[in-house]
Amino acid sequence: MNARIVPAALAALGLLTLTACGSGGGAPEGAPGALRIGISQIVQHPALDAAREGFKQALEDAGIEAVYDEQNAQGEQATATTIATTFATEGVDLVLAIATPTAQAAAQSIADIPVLFTAVTDPVEAGLVASFDAPGANLTGTSDMNPVAEQMDLIAEVLPDAERVGIVYSSGEVNSEIQVGLAKEAAEELGLEIAEATVTNSSEVGQAVASLGDVDAIYVPTDNRVVEGLEAVVQHAEANGIALFGSEMSQVERGAIATYGIDYTALGYQTGEMAVRVLTDGADPAEMPVETLAKYTLVINEAAAERQGVELPAAVVERADEIVE
Repeated sequence: MNARIVPAALAALGLLTLTACGSGGGAPEGAPGALRIGISQIVQHPALDAAREGFKQALEDAGIEAVYDEQNAQGEQATATTIATTFATEGVDLVLAIATPTAQAAAQSIADIPVLFTAVTDPVEAGLVASFDAPGANLTGTSDMNPVAEQMDLIAEVLPDAERVGIVYSSGEVNSEIQVGLAKEAAEELGLEIAEATVTNSSEVGQAVASLGDVDAIYVPTDNRVVEGLEAVVQHAEANGIALFGSEMSQVERGAIATYGIDYTALGYQTGEMAVRVLTDGADPAEMPVETLAKYTLVINEAAAERQGVELPAAVVERADEIVE
């Protein structure tokens, strides 16, 4: 059965959890005995924000009292490294690294504190773990590897006459390069041509998407910089009647027409459950396999499809797990 949802802010956390946010100023103070957890996030956007809140909710549900030092690197790798070094110096009890660049900074700077990562597509390729099954050091967490082939199949199903699909991504993100490679493989089997444009920061997204030229569809991977500037992609798609497909749920909520995607709140919550095992049971990250979500969600946005001049096939609408209003 289809579930109709309206995008909304995540619920506030309960009284057991104390939170301190900012870009500096030292470690936060909490109730005596509260665990000190550092959170490093590469940029602010809905998917990563959802992962962070899901993580914190899991600790609250487990009855863990914690004080959080939440830091945002604003897309700067050097800042991510500074944040990680500060966490190591302050000796927090655990670090959550959200997205590959912050996880890489943590891996380079933190040796003796457990680090849980989330929203990392391929932690092996990113040099974070030795393998999914046996990470081997003080880092483990959850992967947001997308079902890229299924997402390409969805584009072909919605647009059976499509020939050319554009992808905008950050040339500096390992996650994105992996996804683009997978998209090319899937597209070749479907007889689709891939047009690429790269950015180095979110301010370049509008220019990059315009440079794609004549494409039948645009696909946005889970690229932090592109997602940060997603509104520019949505505007281009709507102004030019181009179907925009996302790679995770919040992109559909913001104007893509469909995706098989990840629920980042659920992914963050799963990461939080792993952290609970570390904090309460003494689990060793080196021996905790990297986890992935078991189920992907088909999400569609009928209003966005109408604005982009796309008629969603009845079969797609019927099997959708969620329909954004």
